[in-house]
Amino acid sequence: MKSKKAWLMPVSLLLVCGMIACGEKPQPVVGKPKPAAEEPKAEVSEPDLTELPKAAKEAVAAQKGLPVEITNSIGMKLVLIAAGEFMMGSPDSDRDADNDEKPQHKVRITKPFYLGVHEVTQQQYEKVIGENPSEFKGAGNPVETVSWDDAVEFCKKLSAKEGKTYRLPTEAEWEYACRAGTTTAYSFGDDEESLGEYAWYNDNSDVKTHPAGEKKPNPWGLYDMHGNVWEWCQDWYGEYPAEHVTNPRGPSQATTRVYRGGGWSFPVWYCRSSFRYRIEPTYRDDLGFRVAADPSGK
Repeated sequence: MKSKKAWLMPVSLLLVCGMIACGEKPQPVVGKPKPAAEEPKAEVSEPDLTELPKAAKEAVAAQKGLPVEITNSIGMKLVLIAAGEFMMGSPDSDRDADNDEKPQHKVRITKPFYLGVHEVTQQQYEKVIGENPSEFKGAGNPVETVSWDDAVEFCKKLSAKEGKTYRLPTEAEWEYACRAGTTTAYSFGDDEESLGEYAWYNDNSDVKTHPAGEKKPNPWGLYDMHGNVWEWCQDWYGEYPAEHVTNPRGPSQATTRVYRGGGWSFPVWYCRSSFRYRIEPTYRDDLGFRVAADPSGK
């Protein structure tokens, strides 16, 4: 029997939003007249959290003093993903998972990082590189037909332009952000029938990519982590360890790079949070990426 990958073409928490302390409205003392109205005191304005996901609003702030979201000169938005721990990969009980998703193991991310709210768009890519290699043209669509080398070159040029270091996320950072605190097959649960609300994949994409951010975000406010275009990660591909690990970065040397997230022409199974695949870093078809950045700027 063929593997589920046989036909595949060689193709955090927003924790800074935190808990905002709100004072209760004072009540008049019974039996005493209300004091005369006073001029309102100046207050320090709080960030507007009304549009942030519930999970982010309820989270305890772990990185005080860092902005929830940053926007750079090319209009790219990145949100803060706080440090934390998660179970990476698929459990042994998941018989549908591929062997390279196992063993499931605990991963500790010790430093917060910023991650693109969307996949890098064609407009953003062209502003930095000067050309658009995508097959499905559209300024707001994710850039595709991009090799790992192309993605790294974009990050280097964007870093020089912004004076801040941009990079590809590690595979562990990517899955941590994709899961967004969940332990289910997808960031929205285990029901694959709901995937169409969050992703462009083979059943609803009309065989093409779509503008970034048209579907629902995951609990940490990230769009298109499932579907639309596959996303390159920083790591060389390697087998998972059995023990707990901290800030894993993959093997120091290999022949293929990791990519994640599923794509517009693939079934639901490939869009799962734990699904991983790899290919030579020079390969381009169907592949895009999103960027990460460290708060320190280094």
